Amino acid sequence: MGDTYVLLQYGADAFDARFTDLEGRAAFTASHTPNLVLKLAREAAWAQHHPGVMGPDAAYFYFGPSAPSYTSVYAPGTPAPSPGYVVYGNNRHSIPMAALRRRTREGSASRYFTAQSGREYKWRVGTQRMELADGRTLLATWEPAAPALVGEPDARVTLRGPALAVVTEVLATLVLNRVGGALGWV
Repeated sequence: MGDTYVLLQYGADAFDARFTDLEGRAAFTASHTPNLVLKLAREAAWAQHHPGVMGPDAAYFYFGPSAPSYTSVYAPGTPAPSPGYVVYGNNRHSIPMAALRRRTREGSASRYFTAQSGREYKWRVGTQRMELADGRTLLATWEPAAPALVGEPDARVTLRGPALAVVTEVLATLVLNRVGGALGWV
């Protein structure tokens, strides 16, 4: 199957987390500003350590206007941001968040996205695990850790070798699916 890479997620908040490899190198950081622009930045030192890494070095999430939400992690009726759009790197083209987590069947928990390369990927979203597949090939998994002690990771992302070519898009759609779940987006 090729090489496997593990990233440890620190921070359970979908809007604010950092990902490191098993050697402790920072790989990605997801952080938001008060105006709800979330930036997912790939760390250059980590990317240079893995020659298969390709694609943009960052993703910017621009959220839509807030509206009352009755299914988000906030209190019922509390305004929560609506889906907006994502921009990769310094690209001028924006991609609607709905296009990066679309469903093909009503009631399905699976979410699909088309990478900038034109290839389609599928996140199988479960209650305790997410899996990313390219057809029948499993490319990535996300699993929360057992209740963490201070300093322990909150989740684990396992990437298979082919995922490195689109790693920023993989992490961006992972974060987007977690944000969408936290905010109660359908």
